[in-house]
Amino acid sequence: MRPAKSHQKEPRKVLSAAKHSLPLRLRMDFDLGWILLGLPVAFVLGWLASRFDLRQMRMENQRAPKAYFKGLNFLLNEQQDQAIDAFIEAVQSDPDTSELHFALGNLFRRRGEYERAVRVHEHLLSRGDLGHADRNRAQHALALDYLKAGLLDRAEAALLKLEGTSYEPQARLARLANCERSRDWTHAAQIAQKLENSNHGSFSARLSHYLCEQASAHVAAKEPGLAMVLLQQAIKTAPSAPRPRMDLAQLQSGMGDPATAFDTLSEATEFAPAATPLLAAQLAHLAIASGQPGAALDLLKTSYAASPSLDVLEAIVTLEPAVDGPSPSARVWYVRHLEREPSLVAAAKWIAGEKLEHEQFHPQVQRALDHAVKPLTRYRCAACGFEATQRFWQCPGCQAWDSYPAKRIEEL
Repeated sequence: MRPAKSHQKEPRKVLSAAKHSLPLRLRMDFDLGWILLGLPVAFVLGWLASRFDLRQMRMENQRAPKAYFKGLNFLLNEQQDQAIDAFIEAVQSDPDTSELHFALGNLFRRRGEYERAVRVHEHLLSRGDLGHADRNRAQHALALDYLKAGLLDRAEAALLKLEGTSYEPQARLARLANCERSRDWTHAAQIAQKLENSNHGSFSARLSHYLCEQASAHVAAKEPGLAMVLLQQAIKTAPSAPRPRMDLAQLQSGMGDPATAFDTLSEATEFAPAATPLLAAQLAHLAIASGQPGAALDLLKTSYAASPSLDVLEAIVTLEPAVDGPSPSARVWYVRHLEREPSLVAAAKWIAGEKLEHEQFHPQVQRALDHAVKPLTRYRCAACGFEATQRFWQCPGCQAWDSYPAKRIEEL
């Protein structure tokens, strides 16, 4: 009887298992249906959202370039006020664009609105998303703002932060100009030496000027020994520069050694022959003081034959009486100069020692000639055209070094 009971229980188990498996299948079919229905809906919603974002982005990009090109048009027409307004509008619509900030800051600096330029570039530096290259660029622009505003100490601090960057050469040049403006020649010499060592151009001539300026300060402080050392260093730094030897000769003459000073200037004519007109008068004076007028006269005649110069001519006229004795023939040099080159200055000097047919009118004629030749005896800067009665090693107008030719305006 037991096997019969087991056969009765087996159908019940099958029915129970069927009852439990039916809801699971229904749920699987229900989930698959929702998934298949949701995929197209999600795709459509995503597509609509992307279209909306693209449209919004396109509208913003259209507004920003429109304001940018509007500002550029004003800038090309030299309407800086309107250009600034347009760039401000562009920056407001797209505050993350660094190029617009740079353009706006440069415009402020050009207009002399240095405080606003500083604010723009400081805002750029405060941004955490600014790239390394743009950060260095903003730092350099900020330093230029300070330089233009005359805040030299802040400019120095801003420029020092550019050491080791791609803006290092420009920063060092700006610091060099900063030192020149403040006449900090010791610091300027250090920076010039760094630029020379880093192969960013030749700064030997500038470095020699800085050493000469330091030597002048020691001479003024009655420290000739220190001045002598600096001038010797300047000669080694720039052997072809005339200034170190001219300053050294002046120092040697002031110390009571005209013979050595004459030898120093004679050496200068060998290393810098083009500068002979600058030192001709000093050379003639030292030659007479040291008893060597003949050697100086031969040297100056050789220089004049190679390149006629009014200053060399004047030194020759001064030396000839010391060599050959007083003679009116010395003044014949003015006539010889007129044969080679037309010169109102030489003509005025010759007439000054001549007796005219109507001698009673000589003073009036001479005064008129002297007045006429004054502008012709000036020196003119080749960089900016600044004229002066004396020659400067550094132009007072444009701050350029060695921009004054050795000859005067009439001879250019």
